[in-house]
Amino acid sequence: MTLSEFGIKRCEKLVAEFVEQRRPPPHLRAKLDLAFRIEGQSVEIYSIRPHWREKSRTVEQSIAKATYNKSKKNWKVFWQRADMKWHGYQPHPEAASIEEFLEVVREDSHCCFFG
Repeated sequence: MTLSEFGIKRCEKLVAEFVEQRRPPPHLRAKLDLAFRIEGQSVEIYSIRPHWREKSRTVEQSIAKATYNKSKKNWKVFWQRADMKWHGYQPHPEAASIEEFLEVVREDSHCCFFG
């Protein structure tokens, strides 16, 4: 089951505000930028930068993901390790709201999201 239309709009607004606060200054955004996407019941935050060899191509690097669990009415929090797989964020594996998820990412207490 996916998020409701209202839930998607709410997530878009909140995550867009979060990403806008974390984005680098405009003159650096061609070298590094942040973005997000909502697919189904998941919200993903990722970075965008030029490919190291082919500067005309961009590369996306996942930072954080939250997936809504409708039956439990909470969000599962994930981070992507070097193995390129999503892993539960052990200090805080679940969040009661999208705001709580964004606060967990903002705090980044184990330096898993932004290093």
